[in-house]
Amino acid sequence: MNLPENLKYTKEHEWVRIEGDVAYIGITDHAQKELGDIVYVDIDTLDKEVAQNEVFGTVEAVKTVSDLFSPISGTVLEINSRLDGSPETVNSDPYGDGWIIKISVANPAEVEALLTAEAYGELVGA
Repeated sequence: MNLPENLKYTKEHEWVRIEGDVAYIGITDHAQKELGDIVYVDIDTLDKEVAQNEVFGTVEAVKTVSDLFSPISGTVLEINSRLDGSPETVNSDPYGDGWIIKISVANPAEVEALLTAEAYGELVGA
């Protein structure tokens, strides 16, 4: 299983990559495999503040719809427009081009409290 060491993870299967005071958020390789083929990503929180663990959107696979939980508090700055026409990018490149939102980092301490790659790997049995 692919678990980049430079990311932080949640028990709800989201990942966070910090770049300065901005965080990229997506779902993990494990999550996209469990969901199957992703057909739609629905984010309605652009320019809105979301609290840690609050739902910021949904991802729809062929057989299910799953809520997306924000790993940190902040304002949603950007939604990955690539996913509008190619939601399957979340399946093919979950840690790269398949990122879902960019969010401001309101509280850096929240990032530090997230899971390491090793801890997340233990959680999912990797």
